[in-house]
Amino acid sequence: MCGLISAIALTACDGSGIEGGWVEPVPGMEDQVQGINLEAGGKASSINMATLQFESWQKQGDRLILSGKSIGNGTTIPFTDTLVIERLSDNELWLKRGGATTKYHKR
Repeated sequence: MCGLISAIALTACDGSGIEGGWVEPVPGMEDQVQGINLEAGGKASSINMATLQFESWQKQGDRLILSGKSIGNGTTIPFTDTLVIERLSDNELWLKRGGATTKYHKR
């Protein structure tokens, strides 16, 4: 969860460039990936993350706002997380949360 929500960086100002499937290696299992699908219309979904269910997204300037549910230990907790987009290209998305940046690649 922290890896995915960690950080995003953006060089493009157009929200449509951010749409698509973005993945990173699963920590400790680098042969597998996890990430997020950012779909048209603000719909979001998780990629290979059963306990972190993204539902929606919106881009405001250099910020990516993700909302969904965290599921675990018999509880479901709604969340909204705001990340800074540090870089966005055709193939890379860097998201920053606090002091940590996570680098995603287009799927």
